[in-house]
Amino acid sequence: MLQQNVAGRLDGLKLCLDFRARSRFLLLPNTLNSEAKMFKILFLADVVGKIGRRALKEHLPAMKDEFAPDLCIVNGENSAGGLGIDPSCAGEIYAAGAEIITTGNHSWGKKTIIPYYEEHQDKILRPHNFAPGAAGTGCLIWTSPKGLKVAVINLIGRVFTGELVDCPFRMADDLLASEAADADLVFIDFHAEATSEKVAFGWHVDGRAHAVVGTHTHVQTADERVLPGGTAYITDVGMCGPYNSVIGVNTEAIVERFKTGRPTKFDVAKGDALINGVSIEFDEAQGKASKIERISRVYPVP
Repeated sequence: MLQQNVAGRLDGLKLCLDFRARSRFLLLPNTLNSEAKMFKILFLADVVGKIGRRALKEHLPAMKDEFAPDLCIVNGENSAGGLGIDPSCAGEIYAAGAEIITTGNHSWGKKTIIPYYEEHQDKILRPHNFAPGAAGTGCLIWTSPKGLKVAVINLIGRVFTGELVDCPFRMADDLLASEAADADLVFIDFHAEATSEKVAFGWHVDGRAHAVVGTHTHVQTADERVLPGGTAYITDVGMCGPYNSVIGVNTEAIVERFKTGRPTKFDVAKGDALINGVSIEFDEAQGKASKIERISRVYPVP
């Protein structure tokens, strides 16, 4: 009798385990069908001179194949000889694969770009907190083929930049409550010098903007993260330009400036190319960033 009871209990346990195992596999198709829809943005940092433009032309198409972004944004403010951007350089950046160009403190470096800002407000930005009446805009709405609306905002910091601009914190509040209010995703290029200002800005818009990428210093930081509210953040993305340089400029000239204190001519350096950027993934259903990946690659010049 004891043996029969033990055998019966073992048979019952086997049936129970078998049912649980079958149930798990029966539920698997539903799990697969509920995969989150992801939206990806590839952002490349400040393009410096001809080397930066050539690096984009030669390598951005392959990077887009690798990261499969739905939207590619490039900061191009130093693409024309290392200071400013002109229509020709903007055309090269678009031809390489960018949909939108952002800029910064050198927005007005080339006079020929001023009417271009006015004529192409759907694809090139200058900081929105410049004085009212400045050419162009610092906020646009980009719509994907599937109808997802992305607000792309360009702002500039005030600490150590020497720019007479409106408060970027308050400007962000205004834009998030107005022009960007109905967007599905909000992406902000915050062009600023001080790391403290950038970090504070990230926390200021956490949970309201979906990504904040810092630009301007040309030195990539290693603090990429998704903040608690779901905002992808990095203090500075870096640059796309000469690798053996001082933030894109010939090393000898910069060293001489520091040694002597005398003005020197800042020429864009030559040689191998550096490409810095970030790839950001967003969960469309949750309306939050889920991943930010830092990119830093050196490409030898033949």
